[in-house]
Amino acid sequence: MSDQALMGSPRVSDSRPATLAEVPAVQPVMLSYADFRLRPHHCFACGELNEAGLHLKLNLEPGKCWTELELPRRFEGWEGIIHGGILCAILDEAMAWSLVASDNWGVTARLSVDFRKPVTVGQAIRAEGWITESRRRIHVTAGRIVDAATGVELALAEATYVAASETRKRELKQLYGVMERPKP
Repeated sequence: MSDQALMGSPRVSDSRPATLAEVPAVQPVMLSYADFRLRPHHCFACGELNEAGLHLKLNLEPGKCWTELELPRRFEGWEGIIHGGILCAILDEAMAWSLVASDNWGVTARLSVDFRKPVTVGQAIRAEGWITESRRRIHVTAGRIVDAATGVELALAEATYVAASETRKRELKQLYGVMERPKP
């Protein structure tokens, strides 16, 4: 989840963040998150309510997150090539959700991406993120984007996240309606 989506609040207008009392009491919807249900939200990367967003379907395992997708022309930079900023957003999302998969929430403090090969419009890709180190309030992650058909690495990333306080984590869980899915 991006910094703004993770630490910010939904907005009731373009200028004022919503309070917890103003967030609609919607039944949480089942998404493809392995152990979570979330309210619909506007995150650019994973929110289904953001018409301009990526609409990533994230898959979580403890300490890991992955998604597979094909990006349309609207995310193009140079002719036929996906914009690097979009790839950074996908990597940031996968790495941030690897933290949530281990019940950690935080904001991106640093993100470094090495672009190995261009990602083309309509190319099937897989983005993966995983935790490499956790200490107190600092979590370090790694991520990559690969060609879904061949496994060729297209981009590699590392990021550092600062953990949210326990109070803020509880607020975020309430705000987004995060609830553990019942175990079968």
